[in-house]
Amino acid sequence: MNVDNKTSNTSLNKKKRISYKRASEERLGETRLNTMGSKMWIIEYVTNNNITVQFENGFTVKTYYQEFLKGKVKNPYDISVYNVGYLGEGVYKTWTNGERSRQYKCWSQMLSRCYSSKVQEKHPTYKGCTVCEEWHNYQNFAKWYDENIIEVEGEKIALDKDLLIKNNKIYSPQNCCFLPQPLNTILVKSNSIRGLNPIGLTFNKRANKYYVNCCDGNGKIKYLGSFNSKDQAFKTYKEYKESVIKSQAKKYKEYISKKSYQALIEYKVDVDD
Repeated sequence: MNVDNKTSNTSLNKKKRISYKRASEERLGETRLNTMGSKMWIIEYVTNNNITVQFENGFTVKTYYQEFLKGKVKNPYDISVYNVGYLGEGVYKTWTNGERSRQYKCWSQMLSRCYSSKVQEKHPTYKGCTVCEEWHNYQNFAKWYDENIIEVEGEKIALDKDLLIKNNKIYSPQNCCFLPQPLNTILVKSNSIRGLNPIGLTFNKRANKYYVNCCDGNGKIKYLGSFNSKDQAFKTYKEYKESVIKSQAKKYKEYISKKSYQALIEYKVDVDD
């Protein structure tokens, strides 16, 4: 390399250093809003492809200047799921091998039951239900999920909020458990079918009798008979359902938690369920 080229390259590198320094001085502290509306600003500027951004909640991340300008810098504490949920910082991912992770699907479905008007129109029993603040953070829920999930070959697993605390309306670590779907289905109340009658009963005006039906624990509805007396009809339903729940509890004893098993064995069907 001749002297002129060497001098030219040195001069060019010097200009670049001056340019980076000037940009660093000018852009340090520059403020923008990301696409979720969160305020962020540059706290370190090395080059266009190496800047550090900080959000109001203290979260910092390295990114590109162009991403900053476009507002595409993500803040894991931005509320992004059903106006309450956020992803948080941690090891739990929302995607696994190109599919939504099991933890995320369970978390988002839980939030939808509590905060989606469309879901509640279809399933009105979820009206008034909420998720505890701890579980607004996906990382917290995913950790609890991994520590409590059960596996039963060939069966779906359901997140249950009503077994441990009857008529519970809050999803939380203390109130929830996992149950095999058949067990969870037994505990579901058919308010839309029974109307104002006690659980398990439908009244036939033409026959002037109370008809009693109950899930048999195997996914089928069993007809238990017709009765003139509402009290006798409910007594029949109560005895049968409690026996089915106990039977299913023993069937799944090795899979479910001790708390869940005990709650099932002691489960009582009340007239105002």
